[in-house]
Amino acid sequence: MLRHLARLLILAATLLAAGAAPAQALRFGVLNQRSPQLTAQYWNPILEFVSRKSGVPLELRIGKAAPDTTAMALRGELDFYYTNHLFTVERDRLGWRVFGRAAGDGIRAVIVVAEDSPIKSLEDLQDKGVVFPSIEAFAGYSVPMDALLKAGVSVKAHFAGNQEGAIAQWRSGSASAAGVNAKVMAEYAKREGLRYRSLWTSQPYLDLALMAHPRVPSTTVERVQAAFDGMAQDPAGARILEASAALIGQKPPFGFVAAANADYENYRVFYRTTLVRQSVH
Repeated sequence: MLRHLARLLILAATLLAAGAAPAQALRFGVLNQRSPQLTAQYWNPILEFVSRKSGVPLELRIGKAAPDTTAMALRGELDFYYTNHLFTVERDRLGWRVFGRAAGDGIRAVIVVAEDSPIKSLEDLQDKGVVFPSIEAFAGYSVPMDALLKAGVSVKAHFAGNQEGAIAQWRSGSASAAGVNAKVMAEYAKREGLRYRSLWTSQPYLDLALMAHPRVPSTTVERVQAAFDGMAQDPAGARILEASAALIGQKPPFGFVAAANADYENYRVFYRTTLVRQSVH
């Protein structure tokens, strides 16, 4: 009888300890568009809110540059990823699921020059230096480089690691132009009082997608999706979104909306027809 009681007490203690132990945080990657420090300042309050609302603990993970963070996703080291780097033909087969996106209009790729630059057309960039965020960047490299190749223009490509790094390099005079995300460019210019001119602008694409690794259970994804989707309508969530937006000069609307894989079809069409050589990894 005493041995039986002891076993029950041990079992009860074990169950209590397991219930008290915090769930292991899922790894949430964010594509590098800005410095790691600014990315963390922007995203950590958002992820804390989503973790609390969904009951799914999320932990921010970012590499030193965009290719590093995407490599983490491709190695299976991330559970969620806020990105538009997983729509190439090869990566699409990995099974990552879109469940949301940033609210508002889509993004465009731009090639920018200084407002007073003598460069007036893509052809004027022949053999000149153009800085891009990284070879992984969709709006910052793949789309503008595709336009240059289709125009028969050869440029000297330089890479900066992220969107704002590319803008800063171009601004310093190390390149004649920059290929960047138009939205990031506008936010940076507003913050820094920078005047520029868009030499070329792409068609619109949806903004970065909230994506889940196929191993993440559907019920978990649904809880995280609901928390992101309802954040702008929650008074506390709205305040967090406004504070994060103020850090980068982001314009309304703030927050996130539900989305699906089919919404990103024009990315897939681009990758099937581009002249830019894509990574097979």
